[in-house]
Amino acid sequence: MSISGKKILIAVSGGIAAYKIHFLIRDFIKKGAEVQVIMTPDAENFVTKLSLSTLSKKPVYSDFYGDNGTWNSHVELGLWADAIIVAPCTANTLAKMTHGMCDNLVIATYMSAKCPVFIAPAMDLDMYAHPSTKQNLEMAEDFGHIIIPAENGELASGLIGQGRMAEPETISKAVEDFFDLNNKKTLEGKTVLITAGPTYEAIDPVRFIGNHSSGKMGFSLAEEAVKRGAKVILISGPSSQVINDKNVDIHRVTSAKEMLAKVFEFYENVDIAIASAAVADYAPKEVALEKIKKNDDNLIIELIKNPDILKTMGEKKTHQFLVGFALETQNEEENAKAKLQKKNLDMIVLNSLRDKGAGFKNDTNKIKIFTKTDAIEFELKSKENVAKDILDFAESQLLK
Repeated sequence: MSISGKKILIAVSGGIAAYKIHFLIRDFIKKGAEVQVIMTPDAENFVTKLSLSTLSKKPVYSDFYGDNGTWNSHVELGLWADAIIVAPCTANTLAKMTHGMCDNLVIATYMSAKCPVFIAPAMDLDMYAHPSTKQNLEMAEDFGHIIIPAENGELASGLIGQGRMAEPETISKAVEDFFDLNNKKTLEGKTVLITAGPTYEAIDPVRFIGNHSSGKMGFSLAEEAVKRGAKVILISGPSSQVINDKNVDIHRVTSAKEMLAKVFEFYENVDIAIASAAVADYAPKEVALEKIKKNDDNLIIELIKNPDILKTMGEKKTHQFLVGFALETQNEEENAKAKLQKKNLDMIVLNSLRDKGAGFKNDTNKIKIFTKTDAIEFELKSKENVAKDILDFAESQLLK
């Protein structure tokens, strides 16, 4: 299904139609979507957090701060979502959205989001027909939002006319239709190899040399490539990240040598190779068979160079489109361009630890992409959206 695996954020405002959201959540969950619900404070007069969290299997938020003093980050919520659905959207919430009146968690999250926004208005017929409402709906459409029009029927006031929130199945279909149009299988029939995470180089049975890579970027790339129809071979160093998709063939390794061997089991037959793993450059020359005891004030470990996996991939490249990564702290662009040339890459993705929110462990990243002839810089985004940018750019190069 087109929404399977999608992250859907439902924002509920204070209208009687809020009771329908229970059915919408159940429908999305049944179709394989992940659902997070947020509410305006007034919405709590119509539906309970308990019922919504029970159905969505996630906590429901209506304020910036939790009961224990924790912060419910509107930024993280907004960047997490693949789509936001504001339903029911009252006249008040609609006006706040279009005029930037940011006084609650729902509006702050909406204004932080980068994803498609669906608006399902619900109000009495005179309110729905009011010039201010019409103007605000037109403004929302100008923003690029998708309006799911209110339907005709009996309203809470007892009047009959247009103003009823669209039925849950109508809202669900609008979201599915959107993703059907936008989920073109651009990589169907392609095999994509991705390396992810760190490598750990053993010192003794309990210690190792490694780095802080979490593997989030590589796993996000794998998820996005699968959405585009690719068969994915994911080779990951030690990482807590997981992926459950029959089209992802995941292989867990530990050291650089193990990663090198696993890469070249498949490299010959892949169409695109993306080396996002943070491979350790050096490894201990000798690995102690027993735990090294803490006897002396100093411990000297002789290190030797690990095999350069990316360089080897570049040397053995025949038809593969090869993408490398560069994490730099100084002379960033110069070093990335040199790596592009030296390792015979088709494209390199640069991120700098100087950029706040970029690099290891974060859920966000800020990248620049270089080829031998092109360069493009992107703003800070979630790693899911960065993965889309990387694959969009790679596909554009393949079409040249």
